[in-house]
Amino acid sequence: MNWTWYLFRFDGRINRALFWQALLIVALLASLLGLTGEAIRVLNGQRSFTSTLTFSLDFALDDLFKVVDPRAYRLLPSADRSTLVLKAFGISLFLWIYLATAIKRLHDRDRSGWWIVPFFVAAGLFNQFSDLLPDSYWARAFDLVVEILWLWGLVEMFGLRGSLGSNRFGPDPLAEVEDNSASALPSQKSWDQQSELEFVPRNASPPGGMRVKPGV
Repeated sequence: MNWTWYLFRFDGRINRALFWQALLIVALLASLLGLTGEAIRVLNGQRSFTSTLTFSLDFALDDLFKVVDPRAYRLLPSADRSTLVLKAFGISLFLWIYLATAIKRLHDRDRSGWWIVPFFVAAGLFNQFSDLLPDSYWARAFDLVVEILWLWGLVEMFGLRGSLGSNRFGPDPLAEVEDNSASALPSQKSWDQQSELEFVPRNASPPGGMRVKPGV
C-alpha cells in the first residue's frame, strides 16, 4: 500500500475498512503524543514518574474549532507550552489524515469531497458557537438540521458500501482487493485433452483411431 497516498492525499477511493483503520492510526498517534507530553513534563520536573500512569492529553474535536473562536485565545497564556506545541502539531496532523481519508471515502460513495462541509464542518462549528445562539425556534430547527446531517455523514462514511465498479473518482477498491487475492492464489494447470491422447493405427484397439496414453 502507498501510505503517503493513503494518509495524506485527497485523490482516489478507499473502502470502509481502510477508513476505520485510519481512525485507529490517529488514535495510536494521539496516544504516542500523549506519552511524549508526559515524558517532557517528567523531564522538566512538572510531574513525577508515577503520576504519568494517569496522563491525559486530549485531542478532541472541540480543540480544532477553537482555532476560529476568539474566546479560546484568552486561555493560551496560562496553558503549558509543551502541551500547546503537541496539541498544535497533533491536531494539524490528525485533521489532515482525517480529511484525506474521509474525502477518499466520500469518493468511494461517488460523492464530492465538499460533502465534508455539511457532514463534519457544520456540526463542529455549531457545537463550538451554540452557546452564543439565542434560545429560539429557528436555532432549535438549525440544531436539528445539523444533527441530521451529522448522522447522515456517519452512515455514509462508516456504514455504507462504496459504489459498485469504477466511478468518476477511480476504480472500486474492493474489486482491486479481490483481484490481488485472486492473483496471489497458485495457478492450476488446466488439463489439455489433446496432449493426453495419441493416434494409433486403425487396426489397433480400441476402435476409432485414438486411445488414452498409458499412465494417464
